[in-house]
Amino acid sequence: MKAVKILLIAAIAYVGIVVAFESMIGYFQPTAGETLVITTFEPDGSSRDRVVSRLESGGMLYVAANHWPRAWYRRALDNPDVRATIDGATADYRAVRVTGAERDRVDAEHGLPFLFRVVTGFPPRHIVRLDPRSGEGAS
Repeated sequence: MKAVKILLIAAIAYVGIVVAFESMIGYFQPTAGETLVITTFEPDGSSRDRVVSRLESGGMLYVAANHWPRAWYRRALDNPDVRATIDGATADYRAVRVTGAERDRVDAEHGLPFLFRVVTGFPPRHIVRLDPRSGEGAS
């Protein structure tokens, strides 16, 4: 019975660490390194910004949902017309869910460190390609 209590306490502590880490990332939205700001749109037309990691592969631009909080990802799938701000330049894109061999290739090229996966609670990784919408309202 004592071992079960210890395991239960360890599991609760681990969940607490994951929740704390994910909450801090969501609150602070660090912009260090290769990041971009993705703007997704609600059905009512309102917009939401989220800082995400920028991935580049084969001359294409990708972003990945690497955390459990991923409302931006669901909004991008529901309304794939998104906007991205990269190094101060904003442009319109079409978000395309990436699967199969393309997803595996991008994931392999931009692997996540094991420690990162541990502190984020091993969320499944979903990847989106951002296809430029040329000639449409880039600013």
